[in-house]
Amino acid sequence: MRFTTFICLVIAGGLSGASCVSNKPVHYYAIQLPSPSPNPGKPDGLVLLVGAITAPEALQDARIRYRAGSNESGAYEYHRWTERPGSMVGNALVRALRASGQYQRVLESSSTASGDYLVRGKLFEFGEVDGSSIQTRISLQVELVDKKTNLTVWDRAVDREEPVRGKTVADVVQSLDRNLQHAVTETAAEIDKFLSKRP
Repeated sequence: MRFTTFICLVIAGGLSGASCVSNKPVHYYAIQLPSPSPNPGKPDGLVLLVGAITAPEALQDARIRYRAGSNESGAYEYHRWTERPGSMVGNALVRALRASGQYQRVLESSSTASGDYLVRGKLFEFGEVDGSSIQTRISLQVELVDKKTNLTVWDRAVDREEPVRGKTVADVVQSLDRNLQHAVTETAAEIDKFLSKRP
């Protein structure tokens, strides 16, 4: 009898605990990419492929990340990206490279796509950094591979911080948006400059 009563109390406690689970809504955020470029590109220009931008496991679940100090990191449980940060960076690079008008085509890399060069990279950090002030940080490595030789001919480390103009997660998202736009615009301009000098 006591055992039955104990089981009933455990079940009742579990049910009451389940009813206390937070009903907070999950908020989703997206980076505002520039409108697609109307520029048709150069008919005799190079064809660029933009491959995957890989990211560590911490950036794979789409939760917006934060870091406090040099060692503590975490994620906002109820604030998430609509897509993974690696995909957002890749899409932003595609748009920035197309907007330059220097290439015949800029395509997302696939098993069927062929091109002259492959742009690929690794995203190390994409989130909020809390210190004496709140900032966002993007840390990214980008490289350019010659498809004929399969050799890396150019690479760049991008480490950029942008202040957050407020204290809400929405303010953090806006800062990351600005940060990403600057990072990919500068990266695309450097790729343009490098390729313009190649025979």
